[in-house]
Amino acid sequence: MNTTAIVDFLNRVITAFGIEAAVGVEETADGPRFNITGDEAEVLVRHRGEPLKALQHIVDSSYGRGLEGEKRVFIDALEYRKGKDIELRQMAKFLAQKAKDSGLDQQLGPLNPYERRIVHMAVAEVSGVTTESIGDAFSKTVLIQLRK
Repeated sequence: MNTTAIVDFLNRVITAFGIEAAVGVEETADGPRFNITGDEAEVLVRHRGEPLKALQHIVDSSYGRGLEGEKRVFIDALEYRKGKDIELRQMAKFLAQKAKDSGLDQQLGPLNPYERRIVHMAVAEVSGVTTESIGDAFSKTVLIQLRK
């Protein structure tokens, strides 16, 4: 995976937005994480991060297929998604434990594919429960239930 091409693309997008920002790259076990920083990068996290989600989708479509195995490209701004990912993991584990303790199914969503992956992976760390994505649209709900 050529991270330089993605950095170049993100720099062109930043320029097109007319904002002053910089792109940093962090290699993680899940794949490269590109974090856009600078005071004006805040524009990407407005409206509950919708511009950032759109940028993630574009980069996935253009560059995501070049990764091996289960690795993915992550696009972030001001570490917004990193914080949201931690919150989502904590909520998923909480609901998994609640399902395990109560025996009642729990639901989380609607979530996009990236968010669903985080939930599935977090719940997999809790024994005795399983997950299933339900719905037929881009945004689906994740059902957390006792393993049968």
